[in-house]
Amino acid sequence: MKKIALIGTFDTKGDEFAFLKKVVENQGCETLTIDAGVQSQGKLAADIPNTEVAAAAGHDLARLVERNDRGTAVVAMLEGAAVIAKRIEPEIAGIIGMGGSAGTNIGTSAMRALPIGMPKVMVSSVVAGDVKPYGQGKDICFMYSVVDISGINAFSAQILTNAAYAIVGMARAPKVSRDDSRPLLAATMFGVTTPCVSRAAAILDAAGYEALVFHATGTGGMAMESLIESGIIRGVLDVTTTEWCDELVGGDLSAGPHRLEPAARMGIPFVVSVGALDMVNFGPIDEVPEKFKNRQLYRHNPTITLMRTNVEENAELGKIIASKANMAKGKAAVYLPLRGVSALDAEGQPFDWLEARNALYAAIRANLDRSRVELVELDLHINDPAFAEAMANKLLSFL
Repeated sequence: MKKIALIGTFDTKGDEFAFLKKVVENQGCETLTIDAGVQSQGKLAADIPNTEVAAAAGHDLARLVERNDRGTAVVAMLEGAAVIAKRIEPEIAGIIGMGGSAGTNIGTSAMRALPIGMPKVMVSSVVAGDVKPYGQGKDICFMYSVVDISGINAFSAQILTNAAYAIVGMARAPKVSRDDSRPLLAATMFGVTTPCVSRAAAILDAAGYEALVFHATGTGGMAMESLIESGIIRGVLDVTTTEWCDELVGGDLSAGPHRLEPAARMGIPFVVSVGALDMVNFGPIDEVPEKFKNRQLYRHNPTITLMRTNVEENAELGKIIASKANMAKGKAAVYLPLRGVSALDAEGQPFDWLEARNALYAAIRANLDRSRVELVELDLHINDPAFAEAMANKLLSFL
């Protein structure tokens, strides 16, 4: 019989978790309840009580309650939740949580500690917008609660029933096996670098590897680097480093300040390029920050507006890419496509700007430690087949 973990703050959501537990069990699954609340003993008796969750993170629950600092308590419980999740992983087939901001932080902390592929559902009143802080690249299914999670009513009962059926269905899904004889590689892609990455991935696959392609949308980079840190990735073809534009300038698709570091730190073969460093991502054009209204903007579609990075930003991006590549403990190379870094940065296209490209390349040349990292410059566009082939073959030679 499949066992589903239920995690949340039972002190404030006890009735709701009791309802969820009943629906899951009525579908023939066992439950393992985890109380991460701190105000008092939860209304629903938990298999793993809040005292144990706090202790897992090195805290005494009574002292947390006495301190009466909600922020400190939430951090303690989310840290403990992650420890508990790893501990119970072998005995569960899925995990589900619900809550507001605190419950969502705690529940997703536990979910992120579990491997990709383990079913995860988070019902939350705070996930109608950006869920990146909660998901951080993990395969968590978010369900917006519509109404606040406060009592059982006609709306919440249906939504929680749907969520229960979702986690039960996923837990019962067959496990997909993979061919372990094909070592895993990782690559990064954007729509504007698709021809390059598609060609490179085909070469890697033909050579006996399995290339996992990640969409460089912030969460994509985070997901890739989470897998790198898990140790299952043998090499990285980081064609599309555009997430650094958003981190530097303040766009919507940042992967954080440590992007590019895991592959370097792990010492795995690492071939990096400058794909889509010509653009910063924002939402609809009327929502672009006022300070950027006079910059060169491109309406990619109704929900995405791209802004061309300028000369100064490209110079700084070049320093960043070089500094991250310099961290490599294994074989590493940086590839520069001198004729453009994306489909929009090509001759006659809106973001074609030689001065900006030159600033990017000059900074990389000046800051890259070429005694440790190879620098390859090709008089090609990033989407030229020959550029993709050169990058892929370099990674294969490293492997």
